[in-house]
Parts: sequence; C-alpha cells; structure tokens
Amino acid sequence: MRRSVALVSGGSRGLGAALVEGFLARGCAVAAMSRHRSPFIDRTCAEWGERGDFLWEPVDMFDGEASRLFVGRVAEQFGRIDILINNAGVVTEGVLPTLRRDAIEDMIELNFIAPVLLAQACARVMLRQNAGSIVNISSVNAVRGHAGVAVYSATKAALDGLTRSLARELGPRNIRVNSVAPGYFESAMAAGLGEDQKQRIARRTPLGRLARLEEIAEAVFFLASNQASFITGQTLVVDGGMTC
Repeated sequence: MRRSVALVSGGSRGLGAALVEGFLARGCAVAAMSRHRSPFIDRTCAEWGERGDFLWEPVDMFDGEASRLFVGRVAEQFGRIDILINNAGVVTEGVLPTLRRDAIEDMIELNFIAPVLLAQACARVMLRQNAGSIVNISSVNAVRGHAGVAVYSATKAALDGLTRSLARELGPRNIRVNSVAPGYFESAMAAGLGEDQKQRIARRTPLGRLARLEEIAEAVFFLASNQASFITGQTLVVDGGMTC
C-alpha cells in the first residue's frame, strides 16, 4: 500500500512539530521546513531520517524561490506530495496606528504570500497526480475581530479566502483545500499571554479552557485524511465555542 507524503511548513516546534510527529506515527513520509533547527528536528532526523521517512531543510519562507526549490526536492526524493500543511506564521501585536511598517509587511509576507507560493508549488505536483490535500492553518482571529491583531487577522482571513477559491480551482482534479482556524491553545504565540489573560479567554469560551495542542492537530489530521474525502473549501473552527 502506497504511503502518503506530507509536507509541513514551520515544522520545527509547536503545532508544526506535533503535526510532523502525528503524520510519521500514521505511516506517512514527512518533509518539514523551517528557518532554524530545533531539538525536535535533531531528534526526528536521528530517529526517522536514516530510514528515509523524514526530510528537513532550513528554508526561509520569505524567499519564495527557496520554498519552490524545496518542494522540488521533496517530490524528487519521495516521488509525490499528497498533503501540504501551510502552518508557518508570525504575529506582531499592536494597535494599527502604532505598528511599524516592517512588522506589517512581515506578517503579510509570511502569513499570506509565502503560503500562496508554497501552495502553488505543491499544487503543480498534485496536479500531476490528480490527487492531494492542502490544509491552511488560519486563526479564530480571521472569524472574530480582536484588538491589537488587525493585520494578523487580515492575513488569516485572506488565507481563508484563498482556501475557498483554490478549492474551486483544484477540486475538478481531486485536490481538496481546507483550513483550520484554531482558538487560543498552548503555543509559542500564546506564551506571551499572562495568566489573567488566559483566564479571561477561558471565561469567554463555552468549554471553559484553552485548547490542547493535540486537539488542534487532530482537526488537521482529519481534514488531510481520506475521512474528509468529500470536504473541501471549508474552514473548521476549533475554538471551544468562542465564536458561536
């Protein structure tokens, strides 16, 4: 039985690392890209790399050509790309009147333009296969406005728009495109939240807590898998009911 090949951007820590681990545990070959190595990458390369199940390379996603070349190397090594997880992202908090232009441009570049170019490169591989699944990692901030993250929210809303239109374009070739919009969960992005902020978020959430990392990852695995074979163009909000 042919194994699936998954490519995960931002795969060195946090949600990206959990996705890499989960796909490997499910029998997939996995390629991951991130700007820097991490202890997780070192361990995973040692355990899985020599078996030919895992490939990692340092890729600066601000460089679209570097991403395109990495996709080519993944397709050459594994023969195909079945799953793309557009996970890499950045947030700089601050109300818009005080936000530096370079911070604005970085969020637009990494949260939207880089995923567009990565999806384009992977879609070209998937079109040759007549099959594939793309899952974009959005945010609950794309669904409901929050002060201090206007540009970040806009980039994630743009990613959801890309998801729906790309699903229309690629659906006739059996390529599905969906997104997951996580609420607040334990991650590097949430690390800056004080305990009082976390408690306020929990009080606004019907389920009364922040999400666990594995709960977000399971939603991604579902949409990427054949269990979601008739789901495309959708944004799955995983926020404990915060936006209901």
